[in-house]
Amino acid sequence: MGDTGVVEEEEELKGGGGAIQVPFLLNFPGAGQRVIGELYAVSARALARMDELEGTNRGHYQRLPIEVEPAATALPDGDGDDHHEEEEEEEKRVNNNTSIRWAEAYYAHDSYAEGMWKRNGEKGFSNYTHQETKGYVKRTERPSHLSFLDQIQLFLSSSTSP
Repeated sequence: MGDTGVVEEEEELKGGGGAIQVPFLLNFPGAGQRVIGELYAVSARALARMDELEGTNRGHYQRLPIEVEPAATALPDGDGDDHHEEEEEEEKRVNNNTSIRWAEAYYAHDSYAEGMWKRNGEKGFSNYTHQETKGYVKRTERPSHLSFLDQIQLFLSSSTSP
C-alpha cells in the first residue's frame, strides 16, 4: 500500500461507535477531541478501491481533508504487546517527518453523523483500542438482509442504550 505512520489528527474530532461498534470519525468542526490513527500513502487505484469499500458512493462514509501531525511518542496499540525494535524505528522515522500536515480521512456520512453522536450519548473515544473493539460485530455476523445504512437507521431509531 505504501508508507504508514502513527499520527494524531490535529483537528478536534468526535469518534463514536454505535450498536455494532464500528468506529466513525464525525465531522463537527471545532468540537470533540484529537484522535489517534494511522496514515497511509496509497496509489490512485488503491484509493478508488478504498472508496468502494467504504461506500462513499452509497452514503456510508465521506472522504474529507484532515489536518494531521506526527504523534510525539510511540503510542501503545492497546493490546499490551511490546513494539518490536523495527516498528519503533519506523515510528521514529515517521514521527520525525514534520512535513506531513494534510491527509484525507473517512468520516461518517452527514446523513447520519449527528444522529449517531446524539444516540451514542454524545460520547466518543480518541483511540480505537482493544477495549473499544470488544463490542464490534463482524460484518459476517450482522444481519445479511440489512444494509449498512439500514443497520445505522435501526440503531438510531431504537430506544435501548448503546
